[in-house]
Amino acid sequence: MTTLAELLSSDYPRDLARAMVVNFRIAGLSLAMGLALGLPLAFAIASGRVGRRIAAPLMAVMRAAPTFVVMFFLLNVVPQDFMIGPFYIAPSGAMIVALSLVPYAASYVADNGADALISLRRGAPEGALLFLPNIVRAFLVLVMSSSTGAAIGVNEGVAVVLREADRWADLGDKMVVFAIGVAAFGVIFQAGFALMRPAVAWLGRRHGAGARN
Repeated sequence: MTTLAELLSSDYPRDLARAMVVNFRIAGLSLAMGLALGLPLAFAIASGRVGRRIAAPLMAVMRAAPTFVVMFFLLNVVPQDFMIGPFYIAPSGAMIVALSLVPYAASYVADNGADALISLRRGAPEGALLFLPNIVRAFLVLVMSSSTGAAIGVNEGVAVVLREADRWADLGDKMVVFAIGVAAFGVIFQAGFALMRPAVAWLGRRHGAGARN
């Protein structure tokens, strides 16, 4: 109990909150790039057999790409700084993590976007609207997956939890540190899913009513 009081009155909660903002930024950036890449693939998949054949090889590669492998590949291949025309580019660790999550984000967007487009063409707009809560679900998964950045020194939530845990020698104290970190992420995720469930239920009812009509 003393450890919990000390942690809550220390800089740990504030540092954890700031670091979790990094997780959200990484997730938002990777989702934006995933939408930019995945939506054209969704249109290709929904366009018919030819489009599916063109998109299939890229989709297979993106689905099979492990985030850790992609992250370390980019870390060792992308220069620390380079020029593109007049622009000086220096990718941060957070950018590397975001790029490593793009294959997952793009394949998820392509699969769900294609389903939404097919639903629209079949005259089921309510079913197509399920694309929106699915994107929210993808964002939450990306927030969780952005914790891989701890492996390359990105100051995100998990990195702060691990660093704080190293300051405490007793296993019980370390467990309190981890419990606070889990609770912080858990509250965010549960809030997201709690908001998403009513939206999915409402869209499901609309879809059912549209099908009966």
